[in-house]
This record gives sequence, C-alpha cells and structure tokens, in this order.
Amino acid sequence: MAFLSKLRLTSIQRRNLSSILNPNSNTPLSSKDKSRAALSLLKSEKNPERILDICRAASLTPDSHLDRIAFSVAISKLSDSNYFEGIRCFLEELKSRPDLRTEKFISHSIVLYGQAGMLDNARQTFEKMHDLGIDRTAKSLNALLFSCIVAKNYAEVNRIFLEFPKKYGIEPNLDTFNTVIKAFCESGSSSSVFSILAEMDRKHCKPNSTSFGTLIAGFYKEEKYDDVGKVLDLMKKKYDLSPGISIYNIRIQSLCKLKKSVEAKALLDGMLSRGMKPNSVTYCHLIHGFCKEGNLDEAMKLFKKMVNNSGCKPDSDCYFTLVYFLCQGGDFENALQICKESMAKGWIPNFGTMKSLVNGLASISKVDEARELVGQMKEKFSKQADMWDQVEEDLPK
Repeated sequence: MAFLSKLRLTSIQRRNLSSILNPNSNTPLSSKDKSRAALSLLKSEKNPERILDICRAASLTPDSHLDRIAFSVAISKLSDSNYFEGIRCFLEELKSRPDLRTEKFISHSIVLYGQAGMLDNARQTFEKMHDLGIDRTAKSLNALLFSCIVAKNYAEVNRIFLEFPKKYGIEPNLDTFNTVIKAFCESGSSSSVFSILAEMDRKHCKPNSTSFGTLIAGFYKEEKYDDVGKVLDLMKKKYDLSPGISIYNIRIQSLCKLKKSVEAKALLDGMLSRGMKPNSVTYCHLIHGFCKEGNLDEAMKLFKKMVNNSGCKPDSDCYFTLVYFLCQGGDFENALQICKESMAKGWIPNFGTMKSLVNGLASISKVDEARELVGQMKEKFSKQADMWDQVEEDLPK
C-alpha cells in the first residue's frame, strides 16, 4: 500500500509539474517549447527546489542544445546556493529514466558534477557505469577528464589520464589527448604538452589544429613567444600542417588579451598579403582588443573595413562591445550609430550600456535622441519600464 501511495503521489506531482512551464494554458507544449520555457524560468528562479521542479517538468535530455544550456544554468544556480545534495539526488534520479540510461547522458552528468565541483560524484558515476549496463569508452573517460578541467582540478586530470585507461581497458583517442593538453595549458604548464605529443606519436595518434591551437594559446598566456614559434615550426615540418584561419584567430586573440593589438593587427596584414581571407571572428577579436586598449579610432576603422570591404558580418557581441567602449570613451555619436545598426538586426545592448548611451547623448545636448531611445526600450522591454521611467525622469527637460 505504501508503494502504491508513493506511485500515486508521483503521478500527482507529475501533473503539478506539467503546469509549471505553461500555467495559463491547457495546450500541451512541444519538446522545444518546454525547453525554451524552462530556460526562461531558470534564469530568474532562485529557489533550489523550484529549479529542480522546472528541470523535471521539462524532461531535459543532453540530446538538445537548449536542454544542455538549461542543465548548465540549473547546476550553476544550485551550486551557487550550495545545494549539492539536491544536485546529487537530481542527477541520480535521472538515471532511472529509460531514455537516459546511455553513455551520452552519463557522460553529460559527469561533466555537470564537475561544473558543481563534485568530482567525487563524477568519478563514482564513471566507475559505476558497468552496474547500469553501460560500457565505458573513451567518450565517458573524456567527460571525466573534462569535468576535472571544469572544476579546475588539473592534478586530477593528470592522475586519471595516467591511471584510468589501463585500469579500465580504454584506449585514449584524439579528444582524450586534446583534453589533457587543454588541462596543461590552462594550469600554466604548457611546456609539459611536448611529452603528450611524444605519447601521441607512440600511440600513432596524429595531433590536429585543435591540439596545436590550444598549445599556442597556452604559450601566449605564459608569454613564451619563442615556444609559439617552435610549435608553428613543429606543425609544418613534422606534421605537415599549415596554420589555417583558426590558428591565426587564436594567435590574434591571444595577443589582444595581452594588450598587444598592434602586433595582432600585423598578423591580420600578413594573412591578407598571403591571400588568406580573415573571417568575422578575426575582426571581432581585433575590435575588442583595440577597444580595451582605448584605441577606438582603430576599432572603428576595422569595423568599417569588416562591414564594407571584407564580406564578413559582425555578430551581436561585436556590436555590443563597440557601443559599450564608445560610450566609455565619450564618443556618443558613433555609439548611437552602431547601436541603431545593432537594433535594426534585433540585437539590443544590455540595460547598463543603453543607460550610459542615453545619458551620454543628453550630455552632448542630444536629448531628443536620448528620449527616442528610452521610448524604444520601454516598448521593447515592458518589464523594465519602471527603470526606464526613472532614466527618462532624470533627463534634462
């Protein structure tokens, strides 16, 4: 009887859960609509139990990109609330779902445990896969290694890499080696990667652009420029790999992070002289780099070149970056122009940036333009109307 009562309670709970995502309608939601509703609710929800109920109501799976984002948002919020037992119970509960008794889900749950810093649970999940009738392969091993990176426990990456393949009879693949390379580079031990490359040679596993791109970024981060040159030589001479656009973009981004945007721009010029076509990522890295260094003129030149001559299209982040830094630099007229272009594409900078632009326009006697922007924001974001009313109230009469 107690068991039947528990089943009835579960059924009632499920009916109650289904109303969480769509409280004002009896029309069933599609799987994608459930995912969208869950993600929207999760972003604003703070109650840990409510967060778990939203996830349950959406029946999230790792097969959907939206669901993977929702899982990540939920785990981040729960770990921020120190609700670790709730995370453990929820992920263990999901394993009872027939559709989730797969290596794909187990691998995803291992990474989620890593995201929460619960590496003991991540490791136990990997070790108990056989009990669930699921074979361990390089996929789940790579998930365990990656979970350690997410948790920033790089020593554990090294231990698992050295011990687990032999212990569980798993042959490391290219993704395994690339994950370990990432761990060494993130932990400031990029030089140790040369031993990994030697191991790859012994295993007849050829490194790819991802392997070398990660290593190059690591050496730039450690400001070991001579080693960057060594890696580029190694790529060409030993592995017959020519640096493509992805390698150039990594180099350009790395230099920009070091506030060496002029050197990064020289790389762009070198690409163009070799007949190599940069892409939008190339330009966006440079624009962000020059903005951070306060060289707004160069950032604007690159933006115009990107839009007018290169055939590349800026993404939303590129627009937002320019509007933000132009406002910071007091160039409100150009900020307004870029903002209008962005809004025409449906991309609206955040409240803080837009408020800065509105107040900046008012400060250069463009009050009408400022009020027009406020009106557009109130129309677009009705939930922020009160905040925009206050901004409007503070504008010069």
